[in-house]
Amino acid sequence: MTIELLYFDGCPNHDRLLDQLSALLERTGITTPLTLHKIDDVDDAQRQRFLGSPSLRINGLDVEPAAAQRGDYGLKCRIYQTANGLSGLPPDEWILAALNTGTTSN
Repeated sequence: MTIELLYFDGCPNHDRLLDQLSALLERTGITTPLTLHKIDDVDDAQRQRFLGSPSLRINGLDVEPAAAQRGDYGLKCRIYQTANGLSGLPPDEWILAALNTGTTSN
């Protein structure tokens, strides 16, 4: 399994997502190392299909269920549309579902 957090400097939420993800990994007992990937510019954002900071990918797939239908790549702070409203972080449920899929596919 691969776990990758994509971000850019200046985003206030990537540190919060690191804390959230660390807690979820500890809770689930998953010891896969996390790769941090800093997006440096708009060209890098386009190449990486970066939907904004922070973005979390498990085995190359974004944890947001509808991310595959999106194409609004760029150097921006990411807002997630969740069942509880807008948030700067993906909900635990999305992350846990992606982690579960990642552990069962390997």
